Amino acid sequence: MLTIMHTEASRGWGGQELRLLSEATAFAKRGFRLLIACQPRSRLALEAQRRGLSVRPVAMPRAFDAMAWWRLRRLMRTEAVDLVHTHSSIDAWLAGSAARSLRLPVVRSRHVSIPVKRRRNFVYNALCDRIISSGDAIREVLIRGGVEPDKIVAIPAGVDVEQFHPGVSGEAVRREFRLAGPVVGTIAMFRHSKGHRVLLQAIPQILKSEPGAVFLWVGDGVGHAALQQEVADVGLQSAVRLTGFREDVPVCLAAMDAFVLPSIKSDGVPQVILQALAMRKPVIASAVGGIPEVIRHQHTGVLIPPNAPQSLADAVVQVLQDPASAAVWAQAGGQLIDTHFTLEHMIDRTAAVYTAVLVERGLV
Repeated sequence: MLTIMHTEASRGWGGQELRLLSEATAFAKRGFRLLIACQPRSRLALEAQRRGLSVRPVAMPRAFDAMAWWRLRRLMRTEAVDLVHTHSSIDAWLAGSAARSLRLPVVRSRHVSIPVKRRRNFVYNALCDRIISSGDAIREVLIRGGVEPDKIVAIPAGVDVEQFHPGVSGEAVRREFRLAGPVVGTIAMFRHSKGHRVLLQAIPQILKSEPGAVFLWVGDGVGHAALQQEVADVGLQSAVRLTGFREDVPVCLAAMDAFVLPSIKSDGVPQVILQALAMRKPVIASAVGGIPEVIRHQHTGVLIPPNAPQSLADAVVQVLQDPASAAVWAQAGGQLIDTHFTLEHMIDRTAAVYTAVLVERGLV
């Protein structure tokens, strides 16, 4: 039984951490032994433990920390780790170099589209055997940063179609938040990059054509309180429902008539877009990052320019007023998920990367 150790220095909670958990859980079900080395008392640590995964708390304050490096290296030895999978910058340096000192293979995930500086690409070219990018757009970012192209494999996130499917009912959420009219929803951390303010600017224009529309904002984050105040300042409390963090994402998506993600910038292919498509929801999203890899304009959804409230408003009105076309696009998007973006597909491709690295190293 192979032992895989995931490392994650981030204390945040979003798509990156959720993908790590999905991968670890799926590999554990396939008979692998999984360990997660992450920050003590982090949200990731708590959620991984709740799911029955083995967590090893390791404080990782910075990329060059001798104590963290020594603890990770000791973990790799005492736990007889066969392969290390890193996820963020700090743990990529720490765990990558610790694994190298033990001649262990390393896979590095790159979840974000932030440019890589050529003088910093050592962590990719020397401290890992393969890089898994969350889509082709991030792969191109890495290549422009001087990372060896042959080491990079683009594998977008996968959807658990047993959880996200058209048969899920959203009636409970509609009752909970008194959603009587058309529901336009978004699910994202409250960060500037996710474009909540763009949507807020578009709402008055949407309401001129669809006065009964209600906007369901699912998520939490550092910007939650400020956005809640802005909603009140412009007098849209009756139209916007802020749910806070929710674990029942499939049910929230089921309550929506259209899903919107007006990102100003994007980190790969957002998982929530894939989830919405799996549930056959019409998707309106910005043409940034890896989003155009799955949303083809008026084929699997509607693409809009980033930071363009009027374009967003026009697209939402189009989807609400032409439900027949919206349903065709949603169906095409759902079929794309079923054939290319399921969780099993992602795990199969990730397993192939692990196998290739282990074979190259003569370990299997």
